[in-house]
Amino acid sequence: MKKINTIASLLASLLASVTLTSQAQVNPTAKDIDILSREYTGKVYSPYAGRDFPSNVYFGDTHLHTDISMDAGAFGNRLGLDPAYKFARGEQVESTNAGPVRLSRPLDFLVVADHSDNMGFFPDMIAGAPFILEDPTGKDWYDRIKAGQGPGVAIELIGLFSQDKFPPALTYTPDSAPYRAAWDKTVAAAERYNQPGVFTAFIGYEWTSLIHGNNLHRVVVYRDGGDKGGQMVPYTTVAPQGSTNPRDLWKWLASYEQKTGGEVLAIAHNGNLSNGIMFPISEQYDGKQLDVEYVTQRARWEPLYEATQIKGDGETHPFLSPNDEFAAYENWDVGNLDVSEAKTDAMLSGEYAREALKRGLELEAKLGTNPYKFGMIGSTDSHTSLATTAENNFFGKHAGAEPSPERMTHPFMANENGAIMGWQQVASGLAAVWAKENTREALFDAMERKEVYATTGSRMMVRFFGGWDFTAKDLNNREPAFAGYEKGVPMGGDLPDNKTGNKAPSFMVFALRDPIGGNLDRIQIIKGWYDGNKQQEKVYDVAWSGDRKPGKDGKVGPVGDTVDAKTASWTNSIGASELATAWTDPDFDPQQRAFYYARVLEIPTPRWSTYDAFRFGVAIPDGAPVSTQDRAYTSPIWYNPK
Repeated sequence: MKKINTIASLLASLLASVTLTSQAQVNPTAKDIDILSREYTGKVYSPYAGRDFPSNVYFGDTHLHTDISMDAGAFGNRLGLDPAYKFARGEQVESTNAGPVRLSRPLDFLVVADHSDNMGFFPDMIAGAPFILEDPTGKDWYDRIKAGQGPGVAIELIGLFSQDKFPPALTYTPDSAPYRAAWDKTVAAAERYNQPGVFTAFIGYEWTSLIHGNNLHRVVVYRDGGDKGGQMVPYTTVAPQGSTNPRDLWKWLASYEQKTGGEVLAIAHNGNLSNGIMFPISEQYDGKQLDVEYVTQRARWEPLYEATQIKGDGETHPFLSPNDEFAAYENWDVGNLDVSEAKTDAMLSGEYAREALKRGLELEAKLGTNPYKFGMIGSTDSHTSLATTAENNFFGKHAGAEPSPERMTHPFMANENGAIMGWQQVASGLAAVWAKENTREALFDAMERKEVYATTGSRMMVRFFGGWDFTAKDLNNREPAFAGYEKGVPMGGDLPDNKTGNKAPSFMVFALRDPIGGNLDRIQIIKGWYDGNKQQEKVYDVAWSGDRKPGKDGKVGPVGDTVDAKTASWTNSIGASELATAWTDPDFDPQQRAFYYARVLEIPTPRWSTYDAFRFGVAIPDGAPVSTQDRAYTSPIWYNPK
């Protein structure tokens, strides 16, 4: 084991070095090689000459809603596309209900992903469009919203849509002029704010499939500009133009690429609200058996999974991972999206990322392709037009949940099946992308190859490499990424062929704390495997701060907690500014399919609800944690027996 705990500025130069455009690879001459020491791993004297790998990590949100989304508008959001982009770029804007707001640092990229169904309906309704007010239901919604009853209307809209009962007369179909106008406006805004090399504005939308309230949503992201992205309106869920079946979405994605020559991908999210149908193991929700077409198409179109966001963290669950002491983290396990059906333990295995990764190994063994071979990202799913993830700057899920003394104790969703309280919203998450430059093309390509990771809001920097020959020596210099790319594969990749027989794989992982965040507690590597009969998992502590020692079970004890709830403050007197290690799997079986990913935990810091209690002078609600441990989940690295 190799543990490193030194000053942050040194590793920052490694992880956040200047952006490089394409360069020619330097070919060393025999003289160059002859005069360099064998102990030096570089090919020429300058360690940066010929560098041709991603050297920057970019942070962004792939899932933000504006007032164009029907539910966002009904909940009270009055901020459109322009404020959303300006805020993400670091400008100060006026929130709908809670005054001025600004990010601590700009984001690097943004996907405005308004719902494709009924896109543009709400702005027209709130403006009093005559044909909407002529409909009795439309007039009722309009009057209630004007009377300040928007949240109630929003819940009604979500319920009707979830149960496929939305009034046909008020549905904006994709072939209608108002729908096309809303999409044109969306595309134009992305084009207007996209600044290659400075800020990336992706074209995108959310396909909002709900099977009787069970979430199967996907965010669709375009690599393209408006010349291609504007040729076809988004895919919806209402027949005959749309469908709630993911297989039909994948067909639409293929048709888009065939027609335009463009490129798109889809990101599934909130499996924790799907009531077990997000990651099937034998058959879809409609009873159709999983087949070769399903696994190959899902693998083709869905390279990423949104593992953490406002509506709960989706890495794993204590019921699924009872030996993981960090599994009980911001779990939403009451029911489906509208709580029309209560959750049961049997549903959980079809909902969480770690379990899906294990299921993918089994399906690959049976059907030849792993449909759940995804990288992990986080994003907000905020419906306020404000991409906020910092605990001390959290503006909630929707406009009705923006900062106020009452927001923590007001139910987010409640009925006879259960309740989700306001304090249970999660200040999460962000997508971190390793790329050569901040452009649509470079970021999209990194997403497709899965060189990405999720954070729950922190901007910690994480590298993760897998190979067969990593050692502590590779961490002796301040540029181990050179060894990472030369000797192995980065996060999101497949281990190269093992040419050394039954030798176990080795992994190199290093992390640097968020410059304005909490220190690091530990790095863990999570392994999942399929032994031919059963899916299994194990969590390894591989690097940690301080002088703690692992117990007989291999686990390292808690890092401590400096959070003062009365003042909503903490100190970085515990933890480490950086951690790194080279680790070899001690339990490797070359005959078993496996995956590995890193989880990096910060020390405890105040949760957003603790900041609210302090700033508004109210009590922390019963059940609300005082502190949180922000974390990162890297994309996995897979091993496949030959």
